[in-house]
Amino acid sequence: MSEQDTQAVIAGVDELLPVLRERAQETEDARRIPDESIKSLQECGFFKLLQPKTYGGYEADPVSFYTAVKKIASACGSTGWVASILGVHPWHLALFEAQAQADVWSDNVDTLISSSYAPMGKATVVDGGYRLSGRWSFSSGCDHATWVLLGGPAFADGKPVDFCTYLVPIADYSIVDVWDTVGLRGTGSNDIVVEDVFVPKHRALSFMLTSKCKTPGQEVNPGPLYRLPYGSVHPSTITAPIIGMAQGAYDAHVEHQRQRVRAAYAGEQSKEDPFAKVRIAEAASEIDASWLQLTHNIDELYQLACRGEKLPFATRLRVRRDQVRGTERAIGAVDRLFENSGGRALKMGTPIQRFWRDAHAGRVHAANDPERAYTMFGTGEFGLPVENAMV
Repeated sequence: MSEQDTQAVIAGVDELLPVLRERAQETEDARRIPDESIKSLQECGFFKLLQPKTYGGYEADPVSFYTAVKKIASACGSTGWVASILGVHPWHLALFEAQAQADVWSDNVDTLISSSYAPMGKATVVDGGYRLSGRWSFSSGCDHATWVLLGGPAFADGKPVDFCTYLVPIADYSIVDVWDTVGLRGTGSNDIVVEDVFVPKHRALSFMLTSKCKTPGQEVNPGPLYRLPYGSVHPSTITAPIIGMAQGAYDAHVEHQRQRVRAAYAGEQSKEDPFAKVRIAEAASEIDASWLQLTHNIDELYQLACRGEKLPFATRLRVRRDQVRGTERAIGAVDRLFENSGGRALKMGTPIQRFWRDAHAGRVHAANDPERAYTMFGTGEFGLPVENAMV
């Protein structure tokens, strides 16, 4: 994809932002993304950014994808979260065998895929594939998808022999509406139930291969985008919308403060309050720092892949370190702004409190555990072996 084409997609996203912002409360009330929003994102090419050219995708650089995600999340946290999750799955599917990609995209290149990667089910090895059962939670945007990626161990003779991601069509699973939360209410992150279905071998991808950046999909998708580590791409997909939510909270707070009069302080206008200005400066710096680190690190990996060079493990550890740090910075910025927004910001329907709730809901995702990522980084710095696939 040319730079001009990439910018066209981002420009299309920019045009959608006012509408997504207006629909934010509707999205939260419905507990799912409106069909119109998903359709608009498809029409502007967003979901094609990380999709292989073989199936009409753009194979854009990952920073362009994260930039679009950040913008969407700055208008509506739930929409940005779902866009990021559904938007990264074409990249993941591109790592599967060619037949799995054909199964999904041969009839419709606009097919969307949801996911739930946590090992909430299990598979048994059988002739030609696996028998899969389980109940998976937190499948964001599943109402808009017709395939799902599910994580779980594979057993043979009663013993675990692998950990895989299984690609399952909607005919083989059911969706259970359980999503009723304090934050990210509009994501429709419902449960997926699978009851003893057959998954052909080509629709399963071993996580051992994924973590080594050596996957069967690279035979048909040899571009640099598909040589990037899952442990870098996917966690950043979680942090990017949270940074976008922080940016949305920042914009809403600044606008709120421009108009706010503090009755408790003799009618002082907040825009004249020096302490309010300090908080704004602090929050802006934290948001900028989180974004600069995330995009710098991902672009460094991508440029190495473009040159066909090895991706240093130390760099991959730094990506994870700064990814969780980016989430922490973004959450800290939102908190700093929210606690200085005054009582009127607490009213349901105001953007500040919604961004605050959405950002904190995103923080609890497993990819944002700072202690685990920091421990991995410190272990690597001491020259000790790091035994974690999410790098």
